[in-house]
Amino acid sequence: MNFADEIFELRELQRLEGHADRVWGLAWKPATGADGVPAVLASCSGDKTVRVWEQSPLTGSFQCKAVLEETHNRTVRSCAWSPSGKLLATASFDATTAIWEDIGGDFACISTLEGHENEVKSVSWNASGSLLATCGRDKSVWIWEVLPHNEFDCVSVLQGHTQDVKMVQWHPTMDILFSCSYDNTIKIWAEDGDNDDWHCVQTLNESNSGHTSTVWALSFNATGDKMVSCSDDLTIKIWGSDIMRMQSGDGNAPWKHLSTLSGYHDRTIFSVHWSRDGIIASGAADDAIRLFVESEDHLIYKVQKRVYIKRENYY
Repeated sequence: MNFADEIFELRELQRLEGHADRVWGLAWKPATGADGVPAVLASCSGDKTVRVWEQSPLTGSFQCKAVLEETHNRTVRSCAWSPSGKLLATASFDATTAIWEDIGGDFACISTLEGHENEVKSVSWNASGSLLATCGRDKSVWIWEVLPHNEFDCVSVLQGHTQDVKMVQWHPTMDILFSCSYDNTIKIWAEDGDNDDWHCVQTLNESNSGHTSTVWALSFNATGDKMVSCSDDLTIKIWGSDIMRMQSGDGNAPWKHLSTLSGYHDRTIFSVHWSRDGIIASGAADDAIRLFVESEDHLIYKVQKRVYIKRENYY
């Protein structure tokens, strides 16, 4: 679908209410919302709970089907479904990551991952579901291997960042891990094939046209050859890499700065996401969501829509 020359509109379909505090993260369950399978969404909150919402095939409205509680004792900052949709990982300010199993619509906490010194800020599964990554305020990134019988083994603790790590995200097709931090950098991690150690293969920072302040989030396009990041410096940056070189087994294919989008938000940009349809959405502290699409010449990105959100409507 080509949105470059189209004008489209976003409208609110439904407001999901139930959390008693700020909602920090959302995650769509894989393989839902298509082919007659109802869409399923997980949300996590400062109220220490996770809610699972399911869309009714008859009315199209979402209803809360499960509340996951009494496991975390502080804010649940991030949630992520495994690629199969069988497991849900939740990262909390209580320094733990919980793993929940979906058993016929009922959820049971089957494992609790401990190791971070304090708040866990983000959790992410790799494409195959064999690895899990977490990051936190302790400046570290942990990589966990998924073992049989619901066991998880920490295979590496990565200490390259000098400040709070805000987000971890696996590449959509390869076992390459990306982390962004309060230290103004994005770090790219890959496994050393000779000794199975993980190491930083590239750092994106001000010296290579990177951000000049805290990097809050990043996301990939559908093919994985481009990445978008957002920052406290009020910019959105587009990065590109040689996907063919990466797929050939060279995890060191460098990422290069392609474009900087500035002047669209006037307060910190906290969130950015690249949709499967090629639309980039950014959310900021100026109470606005911006939508961008790539021009047909692939050289620039232009804003298509600005959606204002009233602050008093946050949950």
